[in-house]
Amino acid sequence: MAQVKITETVLRDGHQSIAATRMRLRQMLPVLEAMDDIGYNALECWGGATFDTCMRFLDEDPWERLRTIKKYVKKTPLQMLFRGQNILGYRHYADDVVYEFVNRAVDNGIDIIRVFDALNDPRNMEAAIKAAKDTKSVHVQGTLVYTISPIHTLESFTRVAGELEDMGVDSVCIKDMSGLLAPYDAYNLVRMLKKHLHVPIELHTHCTCGFGEMTYLKAIEAGVDIIDTALSPFGEITSQPATETMVMALQGSIYDSGIDIEKLWPLTEHFKQVRKELADEFKLTMPAQINPAVRKYQIPGGMLTNLYNQLKNQGAEDRFDDVLAEMPNVRRDLGYPPLVTPTSQITGSAAALNVLFGRYKIITNEVRDIVRGKYGRVPGTISEEFRKMCIGDEPVIDHRPADDLEPELGKAKEELAKEGFPDASPEDVLSYTLFPEVALPFFKSHQKKQTQEKA
Repeated sequence: MAQVKITETVLRDGHQSIAATRMRLRQMLPVLEAMDDIGYNALECWGGATFDTCMRFLDEDPWERLRTIKKYVKKTPLQMLFRGQNILGYRHYADDVVYEFVNRAVDNGIDIIRVFDALNDPRNMEAAIKAAKDTKSVHVQGTLVYTISPIHTLESFTRVAGELEDMGVDSVCIKDMSGLLAPYDAYNLVRMLKKHLHVPIELHTHCTCGFGEMTYLKAIEAGVDIIDTALSPFGEITSQPATETMVMALQGSIYDSGIDIEKLWPLTEHFKQVRKELADEFKLTMPAQINPAVRKYQIPGGMLTNLYNQLKNQGAEDRFDDVLAEMPNVRRDLGYPPLVTPTSQITGSAAALNVLFGRYKIITNEVRDIVRGKYGRVPGTISEEFRKMCIGDEPVIDHRPADDLEPELGKAKEELAKEGFPDASPEDVLSYTLFPEVALPFFKSHQKKQTQEKA
């Protein structure tokens, strides 16, 4: 059967990529039952930046969002994006946090967990994959973060994918977060993976460089099983190819998705209005054009904007091109990490400091930690000279970084109790563990509201 399945991302990566993750639950509710009736492979609706943003900007409980979506979506699996040992944050968390988070996510409604690591180090995905497999109910998807470098080859990607399959994943996703994957490269990579793997393969790309639809078509011809798309109001540009476009492109072919295009138009109209609401409420300037140069610099689209604004704030926007040119040099020095959270931010900051103050006159702690191995095993080699410059004669970690972390949940519970939340739910403890500076004010605000309502 050549039919291609479609995972809809409008409830997560679509609005994360186009509208800074600002979509509210109330803007999703009117169409959830209709979306459940489409016949999608899955609805990606949680994880990534949505968890943090719910509390930080939208005054929403991310756990309540998930539970509510599950009440309306009865047939279609709900999917989340999970940053391996980083979970949904920006550092490694102890294994007890990883296990608890996976279990609570599944209990609250998640059916598919997509696990990735910024360095493609399977050791950083190990705990999350095992925790998910131990639930006996969730589909666990291992992920290859796609990037381009002299050491990233078909063979290296296939080797990592093989390790993930050996760890028991139910499927493998190629995650092309910056839209770097060119059509014929996609064809060759999918063909290689199909030759060596026995699990389904999903492809996730962005249209940032303008490749999106072409890349999907070549991947489909090579045998990819599932593609990620976003309904058009939150598709294209820095997001995924539009769902409507891909459904129509495959109609009548052996790859036909089986989705009735007529059922999509009311959803399109709804999300057009949501997009307008978000732009008005948050004064958002949404991406309006592709940027083929992203493939040259391999910097995610959103990071380009942030980098420019940071330089502008320092009166150094005229050095923007110099910083872009320095990025590949820093990436080489760090062993060619893929540029995705948090390695993209670390590399970009180092490049800016090099341009503004001289090469490695200032070395951040995060750069030192990459060199120490605290983020995991880098894909390439860090030179002895660069290592000594960063950490002197300190030993480099050659084991799984999380093995050095003490359990964290007990301490988090104690801290919450001292702050006036002795009976915090397991979900609230996890929210606090991941984002204490965001969760605590959120909890206190809601506690105050409840007190006022009772009075």
